Amino acid sequence: AAAGILCYVGAYVFITYDDYDHFFEDVYTLIPAVVIIAVGTLLFIIGLIGCCATIRESRCGLATFVIILLLVFITEVVVVVLGYIYRAKVEDEVDHSIQKVYNGYNGTNPDAASRAIDYVQRQLRCCGIHNYSDWENTVWFKQTKNNSVPLSCCKAALSNCTGSLTRPMDLYSEGCEALVVKKLQEIMMYVIWAALAFAALQLLGMLCACIVLCRRSRDPAYELLITGGTYA
Repeated sequence: AAAGILCYVGAYVFITYDDYDHFFEDVYTLIPAVVIIAVGTLLFIIGLIGCCATIRESRCGLATFVIILLLVFITEVVVVVLGYIYRAKVEDEVDHSIQKVYNGYNGTNPDAASRAIDYVQRQLRCCGIHNYSDWENTVWFKQTKNNSVPLSCCKAALSNCTGSLTRPMDLYSEGCEALVVKKLQEIMMYVIWAALAFAALQLLGMLCACIVLCRRSRDPAYELLITGGTYA
């Protein structure tokens, strides 16, 4: 179950980041998500080993289980550290690339970057980088010469909005940069919290396995019962 949840979190990060990938250029930002998917896959195999070792009460199997869990625990600690590092870098990444993305907008024949902008403005209910007036500095605005912004800037509740700057009350007033940064940082926090939660779970698993190992090594009655002997 833990493995499935971890893989789901990693996949969710990938899918969500795909909608915002035009706003950052550092592909290494996805490293924590890649690692957590790998950990989730490995954790499923480890869980099977742990179950088999516990049922058969194999000392060697339980020792192997503890060692592998310890390695996975260390990996998840690395995921948390990387998550915090890349979470801090998100703002710089978006700030560095967002102006270029908006300057490449082409509303007549939308390309991938243009679709990304329209998607973000509709989903996050924002317009422009800092506000809707930022569109006045874009190539698309100067070429169209109709004093309007993309329809994705229009408030969802309005059906007759044309994007005209003469009616700013029809447009989203908040800029997209801060909201994109907030969204990406929230996604990275999902990875961090998932890694922390399952690291704690693995500590519990290691503790339980160690208790069973100690019982086998210190309790002669336990040993004799396992081997079919008698104890007086």
